Amino acid sequence: MNIKPLSDHVLIEPVSNEEKTKAGIFLPQSADKERPEQGKVIAVGPGKMQKTGKRSEMEVKEGDKVLFTKYGPSEIKVDGKEYLIAKQDDILAILS
Repeated sequence: MNIKPLSDHVLIEPVSNEEKTKAGIFLPQSADKERPEQGKVIAVGPGKMQKTGKRSEMEVKEGDKVLFTKYGPSEIKVDGKEYLIAKQDDILAILS
């Protein structure tokens, strides 16, 4: 796979947390649940072009674990694997 995001876009691999009920039962990923809101940054664009002709610096980098808005990123499928492409503005926080 060779995807290079443009402008201030970020390629994210979603990370779904294993859900466990109070009784200790693990819910499979196929269970009806909402889209994950955390992921690992796979690739980062060069930054948004400003009016001055310079690019703004990206705040996230490859390998960062991030928290993003639920419905902001676009879903894509590459080689049978699901990824998300989001603008940097859709990323809320870097998790440590």
